Amino acid sequence: MKLIDLHSHWGTKRGYLLRTEEELAQQKKVWNSEPRYETEEEMAAYFRKIGVRTFLDFAFTKDLLLEQVREYHDYALETQRRFPDVILGNWLQIDPRTGDEGVAEFKRCVAAGAGFVGMCISGAPSGFAANDPVWAPFCRASIEVGSPVLVLVGYSGTGAGLRGGKGVQLELCHPRYIDGLAIEYPELEIIASRPAWPWQEEMIAVLLHKPNVWNELHGWSPKYLSDSLKRDIGRRLKTRVMFGADYPLFRYERLIEDWRSLGYDEETLSLLFHGNAERLFAKVPGIKL
Repeated sequence: MKLIDLHSHWGTKRGYLLRTEEELAQQKKVWNSEPRYETEEEMAAYFRKIGVRTFLDFAFTKDLLLEQVREYHDYALETQRRFPDVILGNWLQIDPRTGDEGVAEFKRCVAAGAGFVGMCISGAPSGFAANDPVWAPFCRASIEVGSPVLVLVGYSGTGAGLRGGKGVQLELCHPRYIDGLAIEYPELEIIASRPAWPWQEEMIAVLLHKPNVWNELHGWSPKYLSDSLKRDIGRRLKTRVMFGADYPLFRYERLIEDWRSLGYDEETLSLLFHGNAERLFAKVPGIKL
């Protein structure tokens, strides 16, 4: 079946999500996988073998100076140009305190990109909830260029198992902040990123109430989703939920097998794996699904 992955990371050493020996040591404990690096060519070949087209995210760039971030953005844009058949685009994480300079960098990437470019709002590590005014310039810019925003919700593997959680304040990933963001920017398409556990019921309520909010489910095997979410994926949320992987922390073979093991019919899986993403991105400039 056709597969569109709304959120994964880089398998290359330069772009790998986990940056320190301490973080790499946690990969087995948190995601039950082993760190391994691939070249850009190997990464693209793996996507091609699986039949997946994906959106990639560095994640760690939100902690860097803007001058350093630009170098990673150029790397991402160039890699997408080399492998447009499998890399649909890139989510950008920029320190929101960069303000106008950060927005200018976002717009530069949109203009330079050969595929999709969108903003990822990461509240817990940044210290700013999704509806904090610090994100407003980025939301307005996203509306201007016609791009949805990705907002991380729920439990974060970042900092998990490390003392102090590496400063990650989990409460800032509560769905209430997406609810507020959807009210403030009704014209903005918002993708809640990850399952929202331990606030899954609240996330379901926001999805049912706010038609400009969607959900992609990277970072978890679907076997461990809450019973209420599993039930509603095939019912009330059938047209609102999308596939996300979290490669290279998860491999696609495992996730596809786990999704199929849950007993959903082919219509539900088709919408989850690609149909809902195609509908959401049908009017987004610079991308064809």
